[in-house]
Order: sequence, then C-alpha cells, then structure tokens
Amino acid sequence: MRVGFIGTGNMGGAIAQSVAKQDVDVVLSNFMKAEAESLSQKIGKGVHATNAEIAATCQVIFLGVKPYQLLNLLESLEAEITKNPEALWVSMSAGLTLEDISPYLPNTAGLIRMMPNTPVSIGQGMTTFSVKSSNRATHDQETFTYLMAKSGKLLSLPEHLIDAATGISGCGPAFVYQFIEALADAGVQNGLQRADAIQLAAQTVLGAGQLVLESGQHPAVLKDQVTSPGGSTVAGVVALEEKGFRHASISAVNVAIKRTKELGK
Repeated sequence: MRVGFIGTGNMGGAIAQSVAKQDVDVVLSNFMKAEAESLSQKIGKGVHATNAEIAATCQVIFLGVKPYQLLNLLESLEAEITKNPEALWVSMSAGLTLEDISPYLPNTAGLIRMMPNTPVSIGQGMTTFSVKSSNRATHDQETFTYLMAKSGKLLSLPEHLIDAATGISGCGPAFVYQFIEALADAGVQNGLQRADAIQLAAQTVLGAGQLVLESGQHPAVLKDQVTSPGGSTVAGVVALEEKGFRHASISAVNVAIKRTKELGK
C-alpha cells in the first residue's frame, strides 16, 4: 500500500511516524523539502514527492495542512485527484466537515475525518474519527484502523461530536503539559532538581491515567482512594478547588471547542 502525507508538520509528522510502523510505502510532502527529508530519516522510510505526485499515485492520502489551506489545496490538485478516483483521503483539519471536503473529491473516493494528538508518534495517542457514509465505508474504516493500529487508541464517533472530542484529546495534551510543568515547578520550589521533578510529575500523570483506563473506575472514586481524612492529599485537593481548578479545566476545553468550530468557517 502506498500512503502519502501532504503536510508533515507536528501533527502530520506524528501520524507519519505511527503509520510507518506498518508494512506500507510512505511518501512525504512538505513545502520545506528539508523537513520531509528529516522526517524520512527519523522514521527510517519514506520518499519525498510533490503534492501532485501524492494525489495522483497514493492509495491513502493523509492531509496535514491548516484548515484555511485545505480546500484551496484540493482545488489546485483537481487534475491529479481525478486520475486517482478510488483513493482514501484522511483529513485532520480542525473544524472542516466531511460535507465541506466531499465536493472536492470524486464520488468514488473514500473520506475520513480524524482528530489525533501528538502522542500518536510514540504509540500512546488518542484519535477520534468519522467515516463518510458510502458503500465503501466499512472497507475504509478497516484500512484506516490498520494504518493507525500502532498509534494508540482509536474511537469512532458521529461527526457532530468530533469538535467536542477535539477540545479534550486534540488540545488536551497542551493542558496536561502545563499541569506537569506546574507540578515540577512546585517540586523545584521545594528543593528538587528540575529533571527529578519533571520525572516525578510526568510519571504520576501517566500512571494515574493508565489506572483510570485499566480499572474502569470513575476518577472521583480513584481520587477518594488517595484522600485520607485530614491528610496532605485532601489539603491539596481543597487548594485546587479554592483556585477554581476544575472550572478552569472545563473552561479551557469549552474555549478550545469554540475555536475549533471557528477554524472551519
């Protein structure tokens, strides 16, 4: 299978690293050729090509360009797209719907809208996706899940929920990194070396998240298991509540969802 990537920035590059772990040929395109070549060396496979070459020759094409660029890009590739009418196109452009993109592709083409996050590059990502309804939808989903099998977890959602999911899993890593940094800063403030503090914070976040997934217990139940009466943990929990920690977190997701919808307009 020949899989092309048009746009290999942070997100496109992360997906390429994951897909390259499968038994496929990888073709990379970036307006900065050096970046595509650097990614090729990093993943140990992949050749550089033009957008037009990818559009005309690849069976699966991941689109890692900005939302405001995507439709113009597809319009500019009309001739090449016509030559490759059975291709599966995968968009990761925030806010652009399947309905927005479909008119730029042949009726026989496949189309998936996805929202990954950068941890896909190490096999720990969270990717939501929605497949365009057609008589090839089942096959397209099987192809997509095969290509993304080494990326982490996948969740198929109705398309109207993709923006909401983006605010959590797509934008969420940035919020988590801020939390890790804040925990580490507190450790440094209290005498820990920076590297030690970051390791403590990052592993704590990783382990807590894994316990939520593997135990199946509600986060509130797990939180209560660590908050002994009159103990240090509950004192910290109260301090977070006093500073509006949960409200700030919910607000961050809501603002991110709002902005995601705006990007597609």
